[in-house]
Amino acid sequence: MTVHPSLQTYAEAWTHSIEAISELVTPLVEGEWNRRTPCPGWSVRDIVSHIIGMECEMLGDPRPIHSLPRDLYHVTSEFARYMEMQVDVRRHHTAPEMTSELEYTIIRRQRQLRNETRSPDTMVRAPLGAEQTLELALRMRAFDTWVHEQDLRTTFGRPGNLDSPGAIVARDVLVQGLPKVVAKEAGAPANSAVVFDVHGPVEFMRTVRVDADGRGTVDGTPSLGPLATIGLDWETYVRLACGRVRHEAVADQVKVDGDQALADAILRNFAVTP
Repeated sequence: MTVHPSLQTYAEAWTHSIEAISELVTPLVEGEWNRRTPCPGWSVRDIVSHIIGMECEMLGDPRPIHSLPRDLYHVTSEFARYMEMQVDVRRHHTAPEMTSELEYTIIRRQRQLRNETRSPDTMVRAPLGAEQTLELALRMRAFDTWVHEQDLRTTFGRPGNLDSPGAIVARDVLVQGLPKVVAKEAGAPANSAVVFDVHGPVEFMRTVRVDADGRGTVDGTPSLGPLATIGLDWETYVRLACGRVRHEAVADQVKVDGDQALADAILRNFAVTP
């Protein structure tokens, strides 16, 4: 699909997930587009609008000129306001309008990816007027699209693709957030370690180590004496890390060995997505 191997993984993961989303929403009748999803504040229509909007930005389309309502409780930051613009501007679109725009956007983006000749370190547009590398942009689109595919699957009771290419990208993105959760948000003590043991469709074990200065790092090497070991299944890990559920609601699906208070602090602060 692209001449750069480092971009191929993300392009293929994105394609897999966005085609799954299209398959999920194309048959929906009008009322089903208004169903609430696990994504705070967003309906099915809102999620698809977000996907369309972000892909249009990757295509270089101008952002809509639109004033947001003042009563959107889930919009609590400038980043959230930025993301909400592409969503709110489509809130009154009909089901046929949504599916046709999604299909057209997918066709345009797939053509763009097939013809992609830029290097992975090319700087491209990012949210809030910032810039990011093309590699990071494609990585985050693959991650975001897979997470929202899972939102829609949960909404319609159609589980699947928990071990798809997008799931592997999501694992790597979410694991990167663990050091901040453990060292900064949960305040794990210096010279300590916390182990995460994840099972299910995607299995992995990661250790977060906090050094003498309170800085956290993550690796795949086991710890001989961790302060806490947190065991949970992959789907629960994703729901917690993406802020789709509070840790109290899934306490029976999480096994903690060691320091319970530290584990609780980690699980309270587990969400790493904005």
